[in-house]
Amino acid sequence: MEQKKIDRINELARKVKSGIELSEDEIRERTLLRREYLEAVRRNFKSQLDNIEIIDKRRTH
Repeated sequence: MEQKKIDRINELARKVKSGIELSEDEIRERTLLRREYLEAVRRNFKSQLDNIEIIDKRRTH
């Protein structure tokens, strides 16, 4: 995910934390950005898991 989008997610979060209500457009934008972010996290995590190789050192050959 682009840093620009992550920055926007954080900007919207700061706005909410400071007590400012989001507009309907900002709420929709936040929802889409969060969904995209979570998909990227899941994709990266799956990629990491797919590249793990387990070696059982207890086995003798």
